[in-house]
Amino acid sequence: MVKTPKHTPILFIGAGPTTIGACYRLRDKGYKDYIVVEQGDKFGGLSRSYLDDQGFTWDLGGHVQFSHYKEFDQAMDEACQKEGWLEHQRESWVWIEDQFVPYPFQYNFQLLKDSTIEKCLSGLNQRVLNSSPSDFKQWLNREFGEGLCQLFMYPYNFKVWAHPPQLMNHEWISERVATINMERIQNNIKTKEHDVSWGPNAVFRFPAMGGTGRIWENLGANTIEDRVLFNTRVVSISAKFKIATLSDGTEITYDKLFSTMPLDRLCHIIEDEELAPVKEQTSRLPHSSTHVVGFGIDGQPPENLKGKCWMYFPESNSPYYRVTLFSHYSPNNVPKPGQQYSLMVEVSESSHKPVSENLVEDCLKALIEDKLILDSSKVISKWNTRLEYGYPVPGLERNSIVIPTHKALSPFDIYSRGRFGHWHYEVSNQDHSFMQGYEWIDWLFEQKQEVTIWKK
Repeated sequence: MVKTPKHTPILFIGAGPTTIGACYRLRDKGYKDYIVVEQGDKFGGLSRSYLDDQGFTWDLGGHVQFSHYKEFDQAMDEACQKEGWLEHQRESWVWIEDQFVPYPFQYNFQLLKDSTIEKCLSGLNQRVLNSSPSDFKQWLNREFGEGLCQLFMYPYNFKVWAHPPQLMNHEWISERVATINMERIQNNIKTKEHDVSWGPNAVFRFPAMGGTGRIWENLGANTIEDRVLFNTRVVSISAKFKIATLSDGTEITYDKLFSTMPLDRLCHIIEDEELAPVKEQTSRLPHSSTHVVGFGIDGQPPENLKGKCWMYFPESNSPYYRVTLFSHYSPNNVPKPGQQYSLMVEVSESSHKPVSENLVEDCLKALIEDKLILDSSKVISKWNTRLEYGYPVPGLERNSIVIPTHKALSPFDIYSRGRFGHWHYEVSNQDHSFMQGYEWIDWLFEQKQEVTIWKK
């Protein structure tokens, strides 16, 4: 059992990819004088995996491994040396008008009926490209036109974010959305060919055993070892005196505090009056919650599913925005490989988008309507969980809140990083999150710039 120290030079809150990235870099430097506090019972944070009562493995959403960084690639190689990796060509699809269309939708609507193609083309031709959008909805309309927006962009983005796009900024887009090349679209309409060569995750890998969580369990054990307090929360912080109070009443003093908990929650537990303004400001940061529902099914997947990785669902008959054929990622995600398959669905929730009390059964009904499950009697496992913090929504005020908050916290040696710690969705994949921790250590020890979070 780890003994709680009275003082630590570095106190880490959270034991997910961001903290593990920092501790991985500390290991490179031979530095071990720190402690990690984690409210859960294992490493991984939002990248944990679970084994249900029937033996099916589930992730907390559709995680895949691809990278922008050699340091992250090296860490991943180490993490699954024993289990090994499986490599996949991405097959992502959109289910619309009773058929699958390859993603990105804006380069494949030529496969739909003629009237739909005409609406999409008409909208594209009427765009006002020299306009200056003030929110995400206006940006979508400028880039894709009314036809594509009404058919896919508006309904799908509301399903994902659980917030109206007019309440979101468009600064987060980056490489997340494929913008329009009319010559390419015209050629696709002429040839009717599939156009799928886009995106940073065209090839990805997945652990052969244990789901995404196995990566972080292994890497956490290899790097942090016996310096983590599991099942423990930080419940209050004195920024001025650098004291963290834990859920068991213990107090720890620190020199530097590195937090990966949601930025609004971090500011809420800081007691100092001089930081009260950031508590009020960060309370206005919007987020969505995510329900993850898993269905384990006897038999082979339907023919129209085979080879697919994940699928997007913009239409209103289904509660979910994405479905992952999780057994395709690894045959070991089901207890009887080759004899079973598994579907993992994601549903967003917010005050703008409430969720039914019968969500699991609603999802099953929609999966049957969408032809992903042909016989409900073959469903032998139903697993579900709710993540209060699913997506850090890039609201209209995000930058005017988040940047000043970081500046207010840093004189107190408090640093907030990670998916919800930095609150920038565009740099919150697993590789980004890992590198946020890694780069913070290089900043702390060598004054190097934290490129991932501050690059323009």
